Amino acid sequence: MNPHSKPLMKTNSVAKFLALLFLASAAGGAFAANLYPIVVKDRWGYIDKAGTVVVQPQFDRGDAFASGLAAVRLGGNWGYVDATGKLAINPQFDAAGGFSEGAAAVKFGGRFGYVDAEGRYTINPQFDFAGPFANGRAAIKLKGRHGYIDKGGVITISPQFDDAATFAEGLAAVELGRRWGFIDLSGKILINPQFEKVGGFSEGLAAVRLGGRWGFVDKAGKLLVNPQFDDVHDFAKGLAPARLGKLWGFVDPTGQLIINPQFSDADAFTEDLARVKIADRWGFIDKSGKYAINPQFDEAAAFVDGLARVKLARRTGYVDLTGKYVWNPAN
Repeated sequence: MNPHSKPLMKTNSVAKFLALLFLASAAGGAFAANLYPIVVKDRWGYIDKAGTVVVQPQFDRGDAFASGLAAVRLGGNWGYVDATGKLAINPQFDAAGGFSEGAAAVKFGGRFGYVDAEGRYTINPQFDFAGPFANGRAAIKLKGRHGYIDKGGVITISPQFDDAATFAEGLAAVELGRRWGFIDLSGKILINPQFEKVGGFSEGLAAVRLGGRWGFVDKAGKLLVNPQFDDVHDFAKGLAPARLGKLWGFVDPTGQLIINPQFSDADAFTEDLARVKIADRWGFIDKSGKYAINPQFDEAAAFVDGLARVKLARRTGYVDLTGKYVWNPAN
C-alpha cells in the first residue's frame, strides 16, 4: 500500500525512514520530467511518459524523481542522478531519500543529515533518524526522543516525543505515553494524545483509532466520523477507503458509505482513480465505484502524472489512465 495512506504506528528506524522518504517523493510531484523507474535484468533505469527509455538500466536500485533528481544505489552506496541519467551527486551515502523543500535526508556513518541538490551538506549528519521536510519542518530523533528542526538545522521543537510524524496541513502527529495527538508548527499540542493510532491530516481530516475502531477528527480534534470502521486510509478527492469486516468500500467526510464494501483491499484516490483488489487481482475504479481498469494485475501502485506501475508475474509495467500499457511487463 501507499505509505501516505497508511495510519502511523511504531516502526523500526530503517522502515520508517524508507516509508517517510517515499512519501516525500510521492507527495511532491514525484516523477520530475515525467520519468518513471523500470527494472530490466535486475538493473534499474527510467522511461518517460511515452514509454521511451531515457536512462538506460544500470543501477542496483532507482527511486522516484523529486525536484529533478532521483536517488539511486550503485555498488552498495546511494547517490542521485538527473533526468539525463548523469550522476549529479556521487554514490556515497548509506541511505538517501527524495528531495522535499530543497533538501534530502541522507544517512552517512550511521547518522542522518541533509544535502542540497549539489550534494553539499546543509545539515551535517548528527541525528539518529531524520524525515523529509514539510511545512518547513522535519522530524528528527536524538537520544531516543523525537522532535523537529527547521531548514537551518535548528531544533524548533525539542525532542520530547516517543514518536513523531511528518507535518501535513500545518499539523503533525506525535506520540506520548503510547497515545497519539497532534501539534502545530510551534510545538503546541492542539489535540491531546488520546488515540491508539492516527493518520496524517488530509483534506482537513485525520484518521484516528479508539477502542480498536477507526473514525476521523477535524483540526480542532472534534470527531466528525465516530470510530466505527475496522480500518481506514486518508481522504483524497472527497472519499476515504474504509473497511468493515474483511471488505473495503469508500466513505465521504460524514462517514456515509458512497461505495459499498466489496473489495479485499483498496487505496486512496489519485487522479480520480483508486486502486482496488478483488479476487487476488488489482484494478482501478472511478469515484462512482465503476471499474475504469478491470482487475488483472498481481500488484498495482497509485497513478502519478497519468501512469501507474503494475506487476504481472513479478515483472513491472506501466499503464495509462485507460489501462493501456506504455511499458509492458514483458519488456
